[in-house]
Formats: sequence, structure tokens, C-alpha cells
Amino acid sequence: MARGGYGTGSGVPLRDRVRAGGAQSPPPAAAPAPTDAHPARHCWISAPVDGTRPRPGLLIEWRRVENGRWEGRVAYVAELRAGRWSLVEEWVPAELLSSD
Repeated sequence: MARGGYGTGSGVPLRDRVRAGGAQSPPPAAAPAPTDAHPARHCWISAPVDGTRPRPGLLIEWRRVENGRWEGRVAYVAELRAGRWSLVEEWVPAELLSSD
């Protein structure tokens, strides 16, 4: 199991491995600068699944849903059981996300 058993890989660094095609542009207010090399952004989720105060998270991608609304795919931690934190990944309406 040389190098942890991961093999030689494709030779493409992780930062350059992105899904080709199918991606939609993000809402204009949250569009990344043209010089940015990746789509992920820090964000605040105003209504996390555990119902507590706003939580910091990572905005991974956008999608357009019915009636032209937007949702962001986010990852964050939440206390789903008393004293136990879990990683949550979910689609959240754009109006529940902010960048400040």
C-alpha cells in the first residue's frame, strides 16, 4: 500500500478537478470575481437545521429552482443531538444565505 493505498491518481491537482458542464451561473449579487479559481465561498446560514443562531458555512454551488428562485448548496456543522455535532449538507434558499 504505497502512499496510503491511493494509487497514482490522474495527475490533476484536486483544486483543478471540477465537474464539467451543467453548472449554472450564480445569482448576480453573489457572483464570484472573474479571477477566482474556485466556486466555493464562505457564507452565513440564517436558519440552520438545528434552529440556533446563524451559522458559518461553505457555499458550494448554486441552482435555479421553480419561479426563477435560487438555492445554494451549503455545508456546515450543526448540533443534531445534544452535545454531538454533525456535518450537514443541504440546499438552502438564497434568501437564508448571506456573505457578511
